[in-house]
This record gives sequence, C-alpha cells and structure tokens, in this order.
Amino acid sequence: MKAMILAAGRGDRMRPLTDKLPKPLLEVAGKPLIQFHVEKLVAAGFRELVINTSWLGSLIEDFLGDGSAWGCEIQWSREPAALETAGGIIQALPLLGSAPFAVINSDIWTDFCFAGLQASKLASGPGAHLVMVDNPAQHSEGDFVLTSSGLLRPRNGPQASGDRALTYSGMSIFCAGFFRGRATEKLPLRPLLDEAMQRNRLWGEYYAGRWCDVGTPARLAELDAELTIL
Repeated sequence: MKAMILAAGRGDRMRPLTDKLPKPLLEVAGKPLIQFHVEKLVAAGFRELVINTSWLGSLIEDFLGDGSAWGCEIQWSREPAALETAGGIIQALPLLGSAPFAVINSDIWTDFCFAGLQASKLASGPGAHLVMVDNPAQHSEGDFVLTSSGLLRPRNGPQASGDRALTYSGMSIFCAGFFRGRATEKLPLRPLLDEAMQRNRLWGEYYAGRWCDVGTPARLAELDAELTIL
C-alpha cells in the first residue's frame, strides 16, 4: 500500500518560523517533523510514498530527495498554490493509483505504529478509515463521534452509551474511489468526510497513545522539550 504525506500547507499559525522554512522541516529533538513520518512509514513496510508540496516545497524535496537514502521511493505532487487537503489528494491520485492508500498529515507527531494502517480496514466497502485520538485542549469538543460499531457520526447528533466524541488525528486510509469524480481544485477534506458519514462510509478507530498536533510555536517548543528529555 502507498502512503501520502501532506506537506503543502503554508503554516500561517507557525509564523515567523515558517517564513523561510516550510512547516514539515521544523525540528523537534533535532529532527524535522517529516523525517519522523518517513522513517516510521519505512519501518512499517511502506516503500512507495507520495508527498505534496507548495510553500517552499523545493526545500522539502532537497532534504528528502527521491527517497533512496531513506529506503523508499518518493514521488512529488507539486502544487503552485496549495489545494488544501482534499484538493491535494485529488491532484496526487494518478501517483497513488487505484488501491487504498494511507494519508498522514506532516504537522503531527505520534508514536502510532503505521503498520496498523491496513487496507483490510476498508473491507466493508469504499470509504475512509480515520485514526481518532483524545481531544486536545485546543479542540476540546472533538470532530466526530466514534460508535461501538466503528462508524463515525456527527458530534452534535444522537449518541448511544459508549459513543465518544474524538479528534481526527491526521492519520487515515482512503479508497481511491472516495475522491472519484472530483475536479482538481482547492478543496478541504471535511465536506467529503461529512458526505461519507451520511452514507455510512466513514469508519474510525481510537488510539490512546502519544499524539500531538504541532500547530503553533508554543506546541512545537513543548514537544521539543518533551522529546529532548527522553
């Protein structure tokens, strides 16, 4: 199975750090964020990676190259202007192929084992499977409710005993058909997830391990301090 790392964002909340350096190359514990993902994906058996770039993308390409130094093959999906999450995936579909693929946000850090991202989790039919985590302080209400059956439901809808409102971790598996018929344009992912949820085609799993949305300089510094101590 191929994996796509989303690395095209401008990182406005990270300014001024991202004025001259793309967010995926910001470091924690002496290592760029995107390097953690590449190494963990290769260790989990992923050998074909697709990475989209836009803002200062050439710096990311210069760092990772064709992937041979990391034990994988990297193909690049270049966006003259960032297409947002869904738009970036849609543009990259010719590189990703027709089989299910994993998608990882570059601006997170986690100890999740990427070997757990398996196409078999979409055996119930075409759709998407999201890894969900506990709600962080900056997003206390969460994104979706994970039901006991593994389906994701709206956060503001009816809930049964055992249902939990959780946050999307930025780690997922998609069927290529999830994006079929969509034009390549600037398009966020959330509307497509909501549509899939209405069709009972959005599944999830809960991960209780370590995860951080590295979205601000303060959270970057906190994570750096935490990992440097370890």
